[in-house]
Amino acid sequence: MEKKIKVAVMGATGAVGQVFMWMLADHPWFELTYATASASRVGLKYASTVHWVMPFEMPKKIRDVEVKEFNIEAMQEEGVQIVFSALPAEVASEAEPQLRDNGFFVFSNAASMRYDPNVPILIPETNIEQLDLVQAQGYPEKGFVVTNANCVTTGLAMALAPLRKYGIKNIMLHSYQSVSGAGYPGLSSFDITDNCIPFIRGEEEKIEKEIKKILSIDPEVYCFTVRVPVMFGHLEAVWLDLEQDVEVEDIVKDWADFKNVPDLPSTAAQPVEYGADPTFPQPKYAFWGNPSGMVVYTGRLKKKNGKIGFLLMVNNIVKGAAGGSIQNAEAFVKKFGLI
Repeated sequence: MEKKIKVAVMGATGAVGQVFMWMLADHPWFELTYATASASRVGLKYASTVHWVMPFEMPKKIRDVEVKEFNIEAMQEEGVQIVFSALPAEVASEAEPQLRDNGFFVFSNAASMRYDPNVPILIPETNIEQLDLVQAQGYPEKGFVVTNANCVTTGLAMALAPLRKYGIKNIMLHSYQSVSGAGYPGLSSFDITDNCIPFIRGEEEKIEKEIKKILSIDPEVYCFTVRVPVMFGHLEAVWLDLEQDVEVEDIVKDWADFKNVPDLPSTAAQPVEYGADPTFPQPKYAFWGNPSGMVVYTGRLKKKNGKIGFLLMVNNIVKGAAGGSIQNAEAFVKKFGLI
């Protein structure tokens, strides 16, 4: 692009905020112009105030970024057009409508506005048509909010999208979710070390509701969510009842052919990758792929008594969070001709 679009990150020092900062440090379309965090961090250089939890070195380009206060007028003066929100839900419920009403294009990781009928829960590979809902919010005369899905739902939706044609009647899901999904500082080490916690508040309800909205399907959904002592990557065990009789070879081919997605900088050439090794996938592969962390990996595919079963692994803070929001913004920019 001859001129990059100026963007802001709200909540830049949390785990999801760190992924936003990392992915925007050298983005071909977006220029990181404004970053906010809690009041105690305002005025500090990013590297001096963030507890960096990513499994790689902090990009040099973001180390000296000054943390600023949440100030709509200041953001407007800086020329910010797109805002990426990594705010906690209770903060986002107030801040995101304010940003929208002041003309910003908000791409949110928070759940607070996901269930508004005019707010898309967008995953570009699965439901790009949902972007049209920004016009129902008043675009181009006004701003809007676009949300990404819950991290578990994102991985599930990616694996199921090419299988919708077979008719999905029932979904049975067990998720094994990494501690980074609880944010930072998250869980006490006394709670999670050598332990699994078989309850994540509100998580199962989000999955059951969101998968139907994203894929425009209406199956019965049965799930359990478990927090496990792993840093990054959510593993999911899935069983499906399908209306059609399908062989595992057909599903492997469907995943391999699943490339019907716009040409976006943050989209993987192969968004869902199947591995035949019986030990695949594992959370230690969370940052594999190109772009890093944006591929959903599947494995252990089997058929039993007419049901289809498999495992999948999604990077919960990249594809399942900040990376998904950046990809959503790219899809908007391309669809509505901002490039």
